[in-house]
Amino acid sequence: MPKPVALILLNWNTPQHTADCIKSVLRYCDTALYDIIVADNGSTDGSLATLKNQFPDLIYIDNQQNLGFAEGNNRALLYIMTQGYPYSLLMNTDTLVDEDIVQKLSDHLNEHPKVAAVQPAIYWMHQPTKIWNGESRFNKLLGTTVSDTSTPGESNTPTFTEAEWVTGCCMMIKNEALAKSGLFNKLFFLYYEDVDLSFRLRKAGYILHYLPSCKMYHEAGISAKVSAPKKEGQLSPVIHYYISRNHLWFIRQYGSSALFPVNLLYNGLYYGALLIYFIFRRRKQKASFLLKGLKEGLFTSKKLIWSKDNLHQ
Repeated sequence: MPKPVALILLNWNTPQHTADCIKSVLRYCDTALYDIIVADNGSTDGSLATLKNQFPDLIYIDNQQNLGFAEGNNRALLYIMTQGYPYSLLMNTDTLVDEDIVQKLSDHLNEHPKVAAVQPAIYWMHQPTKIWNGESRFNKLLGTTVSDTSTPGESNTPTFTEAEWVTGCCMMIKNEALAKSGLFNKLFFLYYEDVDLSFRLRKAGYILHYLPSCKMYHEAGISAKVSAPKKEGQLSPVIHYYISRNHLWFIRQYGSSALFPVNLLYNGLYYGALLIYFIFRRRKQKASFLLKGLKEGLFTSKKLIWSKDNLHQ
């Protein structure tokens, strides 16, 4: 009989962050409720061996290559679902906890049978009183995703609220719901894969909750800050490819057809301004990746993007 929760940590060349996250979970969360599964996305720094030596009793999955956030987590989810765990808890490795979020999130799902997934209030690690991600919505008029960053307690915050999407930084999901909706779309690689999954869960008849009384802390952006030429800035140039492409894929799939011209105008102005900035700053790689993302975002076939194979259905 498996434990109620399988906790997934996707590691890619961040062994220290992953180890710190594991230590905080083991310290504050009841170990009778969960197993930790570390999926390694082809790390080249010896991460897997380091973590196995430090935490020999965890479950490890060696993806052997960088499959991205979407498919890297999918490999762990496929294993979890074959083992019969009721719930999966996804957590970024650059997060820390100081309370039993496993208990709080699983109790919430137990109490709400129509809820497919729930996320806690996620605070900045360097500003632990400020929210990084809270209740999330989709602005249909502008075609943008937004998150409420008001701190619980600033107003009459309810125990929980219904959200339109939950973040992959930390979400607990009912595996029976994943069996109906499909897993993360592996073609997304990273960015917007969590928003897409959220919308498919809702399409399958479920609802999503934000639980502000449960909290964790996030450093944010560790995997995006890779070594790149200084003239290109700290953020990896390829990030702009995935963000722009996946954003447009999402709008095309879930936006209102009546509002699509407004979406294109608003986001066209934004991406156009960003492109001009990159050209002005002579950030050629970022400009090139952004153009590639916009092209694929607009013209890739929707049938190809949302094929059942990409969703593991």
